[in-house]
This record gives sequence, C-alpha cells and structure tokens, in this order.
Amino acid sequence: MSQTTKKSILKDTHIRHLYQRAGFGISPKTVEKLSGLKKKEVVKKLFKSSKSITHLYLPTPDIDAFMQTDTPKKNPKKFRQLIKVSRSKLKDYNLVWVDKMATSNEELRERMTLFWANHFVVRTNNIVFSQHYNATLRKYALGNFRDFVIAIAKEPAMLSYLNNQQNRKGKPNENFARELMELFTLGIGAYTEKDIKESARAFTGWGHTFKGEFVLRKKQHDFGEKEFFGVKGNFNGEDIIDLILKRPECAQFIAKKIYLHFVNDIPNEGRIEELAIVFRENYNIEEVMRHLFMANWFYEKDVIGQKIKSPIDLLVQLKRTIPFSFKKPNEFLYIQRLLGQVLLEPPNVAGWSEGRNWIDSNTMMVRLKLPSVLFMNGTIAFDVKGEFEDSFEEFNKKKSNFNRRLTVTKNWEVFHENYGHLNYEELYHNLISTTTNKGTQEFLQSLKKTNKQEFCVQLMSLPEYQLC
Repeated sequence: MSQTTKKSILKDTHIRHLYQRAGFGISPKTVEKLSGLKKKEVVKKLFKSSKSITHLYLPTPDIDAFMQTDTPKKNPKKFRQLIKVSRSKLKDYNLVWVDKMATSNEELRERMTLFWANHFVVRTNNIVFSQHYNATLRKYALGNFRDFVIAIAKEPAMLSYLNNQQNRKGKPNENFARELMELFTLGIGAYTEKDIKESARAFTGWGHTFKGEFVLRKKQHDFGEKEFFGVKGNFNGEDIIDLILKRPECAQFIAKKIYLHFVNDIPNEGRIEELAIVFRENYNIEEVMRHLFMANWFYEKDVIGQKIKSPIDLLVQLKRTIPFSFKKPNEFLYIQRLLGQVLLEPPNVAGWSEGRNWIDSNTMMVRLKLPSVLFMNGTIAFDVKGEFEDSFEEFNKKKSNFNRRLTVTKNWEVFHENYGHLNYEELYHNLISTTTNKGTQEFLQSLKKTNKQEFCVQLMSLPEYQLC
C-alpha cells in the first residue's frame, strides 16, 4: 500500500470523531464496518444515509379537527381544553424527538435538524405549528439556504413568535426583520436601523390563518418603494432575503456558526473563511458540510475531543449506548431541565449559548452523577422549577422527591450486542474521545475490571466523557 493511500484512509479514531460531530456517536460494530475505508468513502456513506427525510409526527386528531372546522371565538371552552392538550403533546414530542436522535440511521440529518433548531429559533405552545416547523427544519437541513430562509419566514410558528402577525402597513412591527438580520443571516453590525425599518415594511401583511397556512394580507402589505442596503425598489419579503444573501457577511456569518458548533468553540478565521467561500458559491448547505468533513484540519488534535457536549447530546449519546426509558416520562423532562436544556423550550430568540455555557457547578454535578442514576439505580435531587409549574409544584411537595430514585428501564442487551466483544481498553477508546488527565488515569487503573456494565458507567461518569 502506497504512502498516499495510507494517508487517505480514515483512522478509527477519526471515524468516531466524525460521527460524534456529524451525528450522536457511532457503535463499535459500525466503526468496524467503516474501518479501512478512505475518508471520501466514509463521508459519502454519512451523507447517503441522510438523503431520505423521515418526518417526526405525533397524531393530534382532536386539535386537527378543531382547526379545520372551528375557531376560538366560536368555541372558546373547547379551545381552552385543546390548549392543555397541545402542551401535553409538546412534552410527548420532546421525548419522541430524543428517541429519534438516539435510534435514527439518518445521523447527519438529525444533527443538522437540531443545529438549525438552535439557529432559526422559535417557541410555540401549538403542537401543530411545532411539528410543521420541525418538518421544515428536516426538509431544508441539507438543502438550499435561500429556500430555507424563505420557508422559515413563512412558518406559522415563526410568524407568531416574532410578531409578524402584527406587522401591517402604516404600523410596521420590526421584530422579525431585526432578528432575520441579527440572528439568522448577517450578525450585528452588518446593517443599519434604516435597513431594519425598510425591511419590516417589506414583510408587512405576511401572516398565517388559524389553520397555520401562510397568507399575504394585501390590504396590510406596504406596496410602496423601500430603500434597503442603499438599493431602492418595491421590495417584498423574498426580495429582502435575496438582497441579504448577496451580502458577503451572510456566508461568513453562517460559516462561523457552523464552525463553532461542529469544529471548535474558538474561531479560526482562516478556516471559517474557507467554509464561507464554499457556501457563498450557491448557498448549498450539503456542499459546505461535505467540505468541512473532508477538510484535513477537521481531524486535527486541536479539534478532536475539544467540545463540551450539550445536554441533549449527552442524553442522546447515553441513550444510544444503553437504551433507557422512564416509567414516568415527565422525569426525563426534569432531567433535561436540571442539565439546562429542554427541547422545544429555548430560553429566548437567540437560543442556547453553547460551549462552556453548558457547564456550571450545579450542572456538572448532575452530569457526573447521571449515569449512575440512569443505569445503577442512583438517586438525584429534584429542586428546579420550570415551565411545568402547576404539575411540578405538586411533584415538588413530596419530600421523597429529594434524592429520589427514578424508575428507569435499561436495555443492557443492546449494550452487550454492540460493545460486549470489546476488551476494557477498547471500550475506553470507544467512549472517551479526549486525553484523560493523570488523576483520571490513576482512577481507571485502580478500578477492578470484572464487569463491563459497571466499567461503562464509570467511564460515562468521568469529566472527560463530557467532551466530544
């Protein structure tokens, strides 16, 4: 085998790194199947597995029927009842989304869906709108960014969340126009207050029906001339998006967001510009992601094992390794809240701050104790209030909820099927992606390696397991 051929083959360490960043981890048996392949072949397989789009859908027959035949004004009592149903369904949707991330073979599409959910941030109590929004994220996750932005701008969840329903001629609401540039496409400093005001006029009349269908209310739309980025014209919302994408700052802004999420919390301007050049060519998301995963620097030591797992990353990777479920599903939502990230509940329109923001003294203790709670019948304290105030107050009244033992069903058979053939050193390398410090090494050496289940839980309880 030539030296060139050897260099093009992706090491097992690099395969695991790729699938941790582009997905949510990889089983040893899958690594073995990919072992010995060239980088181009491994990356090609990653993208091929995510070509299909499997939407995440929960049936909501009562809500669907009401939205098709009724209105809040006609039947306010029924509407109030369905609001409660919708909120309950959103909790269920949280759980099935986590399950899908933990079990899907469309690893990259799942990762990209989660990434974009923290970029085009919305929050809604309407399960129908939430599911439609999630479907849009999945559809465009690896597609054309222009089409993506336009589709998101017309989402009922977004139109409601950023008040474009109230954006009308003569009284423009600037909320969506501002966030479109500040958070979704350009970043602070790439536009003026005048640009915000003029673009807000272009989005007047954009709204949705009670059923969630996009509608342009012509009587509320400002058809007058606008001046945006120094260009004059009778612009509508799509025209504004086109003008934004012509700005070089747009590709740079998205490239930096991708770099910080998938590569390193410390920006590298040269690498970011490299991604921006590829992205600026035609705003194809798949092309820029493929370029990223093919870049030699993506597999360098200053990248591997240097990112802190988000709470959802942590939970999904635990679940992929040892599938688990709660007897009381609400307890899983409480775990998410203790860790600092509840799916479908972003803290604000900017989303969750990543990197070191995931960790403080409280969340770190929860993280380190969580594997023993889930897999070894350990206890955990519930002392955090959240969005489920009413039910949580009742839950919190019982003293037994402090240092409480959760009822968790573990599927160790899957663990043994995927990891049982490994020796202890191999098990370590499949679960820990960063270099351990001297204290951790001494701790691991002192462990009696007589039970792979216990050893696995010990590895998951290490501070180094929090990194990927």
